[in-house]
Amino acid sequence: MTRRDFLQTASLSAAVVALPRFAVADELSFNPSPSDGWRSFEVTTRVTPVAGTTRVWLPLPSLQDETWVKPMGNLWRGNAADMRSAIDPIYGAQMLIASWDVGNRQAPELELVSRFSVRDRAVDFRRPARVPPLDPATLALCTRATRLIPIDGIVRKTARDITRGKAYDLDRARAIYEWVVENTERNPKTRGCGLGDIRVMLETGDLTGKCADLNALYVGLACAVGLPARDLYGIRVGASRFGYVSLGKSGDISKAQHCRAEVWLRDYGWVPVDPADVRKVVLEERPGLTLKDQIVVVVRKRLFGAWESNWLPYNTAHDVALLGSSGPVIPYLMYPQGEAHGERLDRLDPEAFVYTITAKEIRA
Repeated sequence: MTRRDFLQTASLSAAVVALPRFAVADELSFNPSPSDGWRSFEVTTRVTPVAGTTRVWLPLPSLQDETWVKPMGNLWRGNAADMRSAIDPIYGAQMLIASWDVGNRQAPELELVSRFSVRDRAVDFRRPARVPPLDPATLALCTRATRLIPIDGIVRKTARDITRGKAYDLDRARAIYEWVVENTERNPKTRGCGLGDIRVMLETGDLTGKCADLNALYVGLACAVGLPARDLYGIRVGASRFGYVSLGKSGDISKAQHCRAEVWLRDYGWVPVDPADVRKVVLEERPGLTLKDQIVVVVRKRLFGAWESNWLPYNTAHDVALLGSSGPVIPYLMYPQGEAHGERLDRLDPEAFVYTITAKEIRA
């Protein structure tokens, strides 16, 4: 997919909503090949928030790993007085910031088009190989506590109990994964993807929630015993090619946000894990499933060490300060965010903050 093709496609898309301003963020230098397992997607976010909205923040694809994910660029249009990209100084999360003047009488409008390529990940645990150690900055970042993911107190005690007698990092990482799968449940009443307040989860014994809760629990427990780990916040963009309806999404993905997790192991590097999606299969794939059903057994085994390429990772950021806002930090940047009349909009209230996100796969 060439840069000119992207510009033409995005311009035509934007013309439909007749937005007057246009910007290009990145050069499009990567030409992925399906023969190498790469899949390419285009994700379009359209925001039409309430009158009086003065600022909107949209996550941009920030992660780049030459082995499995490559952002291909972003385009945006809108009637904001100012539109620009910015970077979180701690985690490197990128975001688009659009600002409207106070007293603006136009209905705010904004469109963002992002393209990226991704391919399946799978670690072969039968073939350990010494990999270069994590650089000191990444190691420090991925072993430290965050506001909602502490690594002391009940978190550390729980992690030590789970991993007692496990000498190798792979054994400890797997033991934590199995514990999270066994002891948590997906709660369909949890708003959005949850908050990920793992101390409260452990202290109350309520180990239910959604992906931002269950995978944060994995990350916190891993970090508490010295395993570098991180949440990756993103959104599902395509159907699952492995037959799991609950693990895919296509077309309108406005409510398809999903976080995954990684743990660093010395003989394998970053290893993908997703205990939350095991619990999603149990709850949603078909009525009455348990952990003992074969369809769950298969996905449980697969999701320690593998991911499917139907998901866009935005960033790994926690405790994000929205640049230009005097409001509180947010636990993570996975949803569009906005402010009106000096107040933060509820990102999950469609009457207060209207946006649609769509995705399509781009085929050569």
